Amino acid sequence: MPEPTKKIRPIVPFLRLENDGREGTLVGRRCKNCGAVYFGARVACAKCTEPGPFEEIPLSRRGTLWTYSIVHQSFPGIPTPYVAAIVDLPEGISVRCNLVDVEPDPKKIRFGMPVEMITRKVREDKDGNDVIAFFFRPVPETERSATEGGA
Repeated sequence: MPEPTKKIRPIVPFLRLENDGREGTLVGRRCKNCGAVYFGARVACAKCTEPGPFEEIPLSRRGTLWTYSIVHQSFPGIPTPYVAAIVDLPEGISVRCNLVDVEPDPKKIRFGMPVEMITRKVREDKDGNDVIAFFFRPVPETERSATEGGA
C-alpha cells in the first residue's frame, strides 16, 4: 500500500505557496471600481460601497515596518520574546505578522525599516501535512539602498 503523499498547507487563505512552501505570495482582492485593496473576500468595497467586482492580485513581498510590539508573555508553548508587527505594503494595505531574524530589542528595530516576506513551516496538521506561515524580516543591509525611501 503506497504511503500518502505529504502536502503543504498555507496557514491563512491569502497565502499562495510555491516550491514546496519555500516561497509564497500574499494575495489581496482589488475593487475594480476604485482600486482599493483588501485581504479576504468582500461583500462590498468599504471605500466606494460598490458590490464589486473584485479581482485577486499578488501583493509585494517587500514593505515597511509601520509599528511593532515585543511580546514577552503568550500562550503556553509559544516561545517568547517575539516581535509582533504591522507592515505596510506598497499596494496601500497593511498586514499583521511576526518580525523574525531580528533580535527582539528596540535598539535593533526601526520604524519605517524595509522588510521582506518569507515563509517557514510552523507545524504539522492532524493529517501530517506541513503548515506554512508567512513572516517578515529586515531587508539585509546590502539590499537596503535599493528599497529605502520607496519600498
